[in-house]
Amino acid sequence: MGFPSCERGSIRITTAALCLDLLESPPVPLEASDMILIFLITTLAATLQAAIGFGMALIAAPLLLVLYPPLIPGPLMGAGLLLTGLVAYEERSEIDFSGVKYAVIGRLLGTALAALFLTLASTRVFNLSFGGLVFLGVMLSWAGFHISPRPLSASLAGFLSGLMGTISSIGGPPMALLYQHSGMHTLRATLAAYFVLGTSISLLALGAIGYYGPEEVRLTLLLTPAMLAGFLLAKLLEGRISDGAIRPLILSLSLLAGAFVIWQTLVGFS
Repeated sequence: MGFPSCERGSIRITTAALCLDLLESPPVPLEASDMILIFLITTLAATLQAAIGFGMALIAAPLLLVLYPPLIPGPLMGAGLLLTGLVAYEERSEIDFSGVKYAVIGRLLGTALAALFLTLASTRVFNLSFGGLVFLGVMLSWAGFHISPRPLSASLAGFLSGLMGTISSIGGPPMALLYQHSGMHTLRATLAAYFVLGTSISLLALGAIGYYGPEEVRLTLLLTPAMLAGFLLAKLLEGRISDGAIRPLILSLSLLAGAFVIWQTLVGFS
């Protein structure tokens, strides 16, 4: 369901209608144990994202898709917007604005193609594509190629990130691969700034095709406390967490989660 339509100058009416839809929505059909598990998974993923610059969607999206599919892609992306905004502001002096500019240009095209895919794909195709994109994201992160942040490479990384991120909420690996040799602070700050802009573009595209409406906003709010908790935990762990120690764990868990999504889809639709 998309946002209520409105004429120009009726922003207040639209906002009121959205709030009314949120208030009238039925409770999220989840057990308390599932809610706690979702909170813990999202908090852990947000902590890793805030600490090393990416990895939140890699670890959280496959698990959340299994626990409660409506959380993917819009709600996780929407909640993550707050986290990346906080990180980008905190480390704004380290942002590579030139790279972000070209990456966002590429993101626009990738997002458009992803939106077209989502309007045509069935649930089975979506889940299989999601699992495949998880594998692709892990392989890109594990590859370790040395690619310099130039206009062409930044645009290509942004395109792949937009395509992957809009479909599955996993858009970090192409950008992380581009900036992995730029230093931790530049990596974390630049990716955060890119995600703020790129995620906003993807959410607008999802809203335009009916994939991000009042129900998705409600689920976004459900995940928001976990994002804040993850940001605060990352502050406590600052200087104590090693990228070299954490990345193999993130990628291994993501690979297993992506494989499980594919297996569950093939078994469920066989």
